[in-house]
Amino acid sequence: MQSSDPRHFFETDAEQAKRERRAAKSGNKYGNPISLKSKILAAVADPRSPSSAILVAESAGAVRRVDVDDPENTKAVYKGPITPVSCVAVGGPGNGTLFAGSWDKTVWSWDLASRAVGRKYVGHSDFVKAVVCAKLGPKDILISGGADKKIMVWDIASGARLHTLQDGVINMLSIQDLVVDHASSSENEVALISASSDPHIRRWKIRLDGWEQVIEHSPDAPGTERRTILEHATTVYKLVLDHQGDEVDLWTSSGDGTAKCLSRIKHFACDDSFQHGDHVRAVAVTEQWVITAGRDEDIKFWDRTTGKLYCSLLGHYDEVTELVLLGSSSDGQAERVCSVSIDGTVRCWPLTKTRLDAEVKEQEKPIEAENPEESKTEGLLSAEEEAELAALMEEDDE
Repeated sequence: MQSSDPRHFFETDAEQAKRERRAAKSGNKYGNPISLKSKILAAVADPRSPSSAILVAESAGAVRRVDVDDPENTKAVYKGPITPVSCVAVGGPGNGTLFAGSWDKTVWSWDLASRAVGRKYVGHSDFVKAVVCAKLGPKDILISGGADKKIMVWDIASGARLHTLQDGVINMLSIQDLVVDHASSSENEVALISASSDPHIRRWKIRLDGWEQVIEHSPDAPGTERRTILEHATTVYKLVLDHQGDEVDLWTSSGDGTAKCLSRIKHFACDDSFQHGDHVRAVAVTEQWVITAGRDEDIKFWDRTTGKLYCSLLGHYDEVTELVLLGSSSDGQAERVCSVSIDGTVRCWPLTKTRLDAEVKEQEKPIEAENPEESKTEGLLSAEEEAELAALMEEDDE
């Protein structure tokens, strides 16, 4: 019988120490963890229940709906892929379709309500790592980005590939994230921003009859062109457009250990930087907080006004892959933030200072460790797939 237990393979002292540390830490109940049986690679809010439910991409090859207020309600599963699912999005007519990019190089789709499998979008030559939806004229479109260094635009209804976007001048590496810039879009043109394993952030304009990469005059060197936004030293993992103020600024997180606010009125130059440390996989922004998380496993809350670290919360015992704000459907304000991780747990954290203070106080108490064998999540990956996932998570060093 083939085993994926790391103890059955050669381990360095550092790897063994890390495994033992994580096993000891896994018994904590901070953030009211909901444990799944596979690694969680991405997540989005479920638009049908934006205050209480998320849709998570699992390494077991499925998308699962998780109700954070009902830990037992995790049985709604969207099945089809037999390889890990790496990204998820909701879109199409009436926001009624779920899309997921997979290691099988395709984008799967399901009817969000019935969970019936829909159309597959085939065209990438490597893992699909980012998906996002938009409206372009009369068409609902899907945009996907892959480890093949390509961004593809699809007609959701017909499945036809409309465009393939690539930077022909500055080498673009594996796509990490995509976001639609609605502030710069129009009825007949979608403004897209992309992040990749190189430090360059690119902007694109997409129309039904074509596309172009946004190239503008450099604000720092008059008379010269700027093809990309270059404010990080290495991989940019996450792009978030902040709709709190009058200007919709761009927030980013990177393998260089920082999360940054890129000001639109300053031509997306860095306006503020937060030194999280280690690789920052995710960033979320509210009116009061900048929240960061990543490889060091902690959830950090930064006071948005002062820029100072307010608190750092323990809980996850492996890399955090996504932060999702959950809020009331009536006013759209976030009420809590949900984090997901390679450790297979979903955890929720408060956003008020009073409750955060209580959480910090609770974490000052000693943890009662569980039996590591009982608390260990089953990755449902072969040893080869475990190694491939590790390599994929490390590829930012390119």
